[in-house]
Amino acid sequence: MKTERNIEEAREFFKGDRFATENGMIIEELDGEHAVTSVILTDRHKNALGGVMGGAIFTLADFAFAALTNDKERATVAQQVSINYLSASKGTKLTATARYKKDGRNSCVVNIDVTDDTGREIAQFVGTGFKLSKE
Repeated sequence: MKTERNIEEAREFFKGDRFATENGMIIEELDGEHAVTSVILTDRHKNALGGVMGGAIFTLADFAFAALTNDKERATVAQQVSINYLSASKGTKLTATARYKKDGRNSCVVNIDVTDDTGREIAQFVGTGFKLSKE
């Protein structure tokens, strides 16, 4: 039986995910079927051309993947991920929404859509997770 973290437990647990949290990323929503993470964009998220750094977008999507897939009983690690960058952000906030495509006994596939606050589609991330043993 899968035991999900509630949002408060997840926020406390993921304080340990310092790269994401120290760069302003937060968990906004979480239930057993989806997770939403977001970040307010600042100069620290920009590349030399003034756009949002691809690594910042990737990290936000990866943070949503982690929030969704790591329940109380079993940790999940990324086994394979891919990201397609679709558009440059024109907004001031990015949001990543993660949903299961498959949630199996030992693995999962998660689709994550990253958008900005203007409604623009920024990236599509797909992650395959491997569920670690309970031991």
